[in-house]
Amino acid sequence: MTIPSVTLNNGVTMPQLGFGVFQVPDLADCEQAVSAALAAGYRLIDTAAAYQNEAAVGRAIQKSGIPREEIFVTSKLWVSDFTYDRAKAGIDASLQRLGLDYLDLYLLHQPYGDTMGAWRALEEAYHTGKIRAIGVSNFYADQLKNLELTMTVQPAVNQIEVSPWYQQATEVAFNQHDNVRVEAWAPFAEGKHGIFQDATIQAIATAHGKTTGQVILRWLLQRGITVIPKSVHPARIVENSQVFDFELTAAEMATMASLDRHESQFFDHRDPVTIEQIFGSSLAKLHE
Repeated sequence: MTIPSVTLNNGVTMPQLGFGVFQVPDLADCEQAVSAALAAGYRLIDTAAAYQNEAAVGRAIQKSGIPREEIFVTSKLWVSDFTYDRAKAGIDASLQRLGLDYLDLYLLHQPYGDTMGAWRALEEAYHTGKIRAIGVSNFYADQLKNLELTMTVQPAVNQIEVSPWYQQATEVAFNQHDNVRVEAWAPFAEGKHGIFQDATIQAIATAHGKTTGQVILRWLLQRGITVIPKSVHPARIVENSQVFDFELTAAEMATMASLDRHESQFFDHRDPVTIEQIFGSSLAKLHE
């Protein structure tokens, strides 16, 4: 299987479909899943410092026998390292855990804390070759624009929640207009609201001889969005990659668009209480 690539705004190419390892904290399971994904033909692997499985991802890559330059490795810096000095150390720590000399893409995981200081460290690592492309995750349009106006290197990617239940049409359009590649996390909304059994999606799947999961991935790809589905099941890992041999019609794309619930399936990244609950303890470490 060959997965098509897209070209980022700095000229670096990235696979259009990748493999994510969020919520795979067991290192043996993670290593096994990444090994299965690489064997199935995936060449984009997405991890993060906060996932606590970078070492397992690195071991799978090293054991695969695949030349390093053929694998696109993404990781992310957590908010507890959002200062210039901490970010520099955080980049090196990710590289050490992964056992790699460079990262293909490194993201600021959240839009909180000293994002400007952290971004300066990412820019420096980008210019010295430690990172081939830099970007962000969970940034809304105004937060992204503020970063673009303040820093010298434009983010290449913005990784945000996008699924049939939360389509983020305005945010996606803004990023694409600014030539920032949108990458969807939680494309299946973690199965919420019976997404895999939804009758509307199932009807489209039946028409193409595909599964509902494959239809969801195909819908995202046709919106110009890179997608990183996660699974620990080898059969599902292979299934998720088999989405380049069919195409949704304009009518089917419109039908998928009609499913939007216009609300996050997880939490509101702009709710102050949520920010405090999720990120407060991490941000407190900056003052230690």
